[in-house]
Amino acid sequence: MNEKRTPKLLVTENKFCPGCGHGIINRILAEVLEEAGLDDMAIGSLAVGCACLMIDTFGVDWVQAPHGRAAALACGVKRVRPENFVFTYQGDGDALGIGFSETMYAALRNENITAIVVNNGIFGMTGGQMAPTTLPGQRTTTCPAGRDADLTGQPLNIINQMKHLPIGYLARGSVGSFREINKLKEYIRAAVRNQMDGCGYALVEVLSPCPTNWKMPLKAALQRLDTQVKSFFPTGEFIKEGEQIHG
Repeated sequence: MNEKRTPKLLVTENKFCPGCGHGIINRILAEVLEEAGLDDMAIGSLAVGCACLMIDTFGVDWVQAPHGRAAALACGVKRVRPENFVFTYQGDGDALGIGFSETMYAALRNENITAIVVNNGIFGMTGGQMAPTTLPGQRTTTCPAGRDADLTGQPLNIINQMKHLPIGYLARGSVGSFREINKLKEYIRAAVRNQMDGCGYALVEVLSPCPTNWKMPLKAALQRLDTQVKSFFPTGEFIKEGEQIHG
C-alpha cells in the first residue's frame, strides 16, 4: 500500500483560498526540490501578492522584494551565491504587470535563475482587479462590464514575448486536471534541472483558477480554465535546452 507523504518543505498548511491552484503548485515545487536534493540549497525570491503567503509555509530560505522586483533580487542572489538553486515565485500581476521589466530583462540577460509565474488572470490579494492577463470580456472590479481590448489592449502572453529569446527553458502548464498536474511537474522538474546544469534562464507559467475573484464555484472555474483560458494561453514546452521546440 502506498503511503501518502507530505513533502517536508511544506512546514504547515497553506493560507490560500479554497480551490486556489497555488497550493497544488507549492506541493509540486516542494516535491521536485526534494527529489533533486535541493531542499537545503534553495533560495526563493518573492515580492507582493498571493504568492507571498508561502513565505511562512514553504521551508526554504526566502528574500522578499518590493512589488514586482523578485526577478531583479533573484539575479543578485544567484550572482553572489551561484552554488544555490535560486527561484522566483510570483503571480501574473506581480511578474507581468509592475514587474514586467524585471522579468523580461532577467530573460534577456539569460540569468541562470528559475521563474514560476502563476497566471490566474486577475489581481487576487488586492480584491480582483484587472491583471495583464485578464481575458477580453472578463469582468473584474476595475472592468465590471468586461475587459475591453480596444481600450486596454490584449492580454499579455509572456510565452510569445520570450519564445524567440536565447534562454534555456520555457513552458506553460496548468493545474486544471490530474493529467495536466503530472505534466506540470515534468515542466517544473525540467526548469530546475536547467538551472543546475547552468543553461540559463527558465520560466514556467502556470494556468490556475481563482474561484474567489472569478466569483464561481471550483467546478465552473476549472471548466473555464480548460476552455476559455487554455484557448488563449496554450500549454506545452516552447524552449528546451536552448532550442525552440513549439510555436
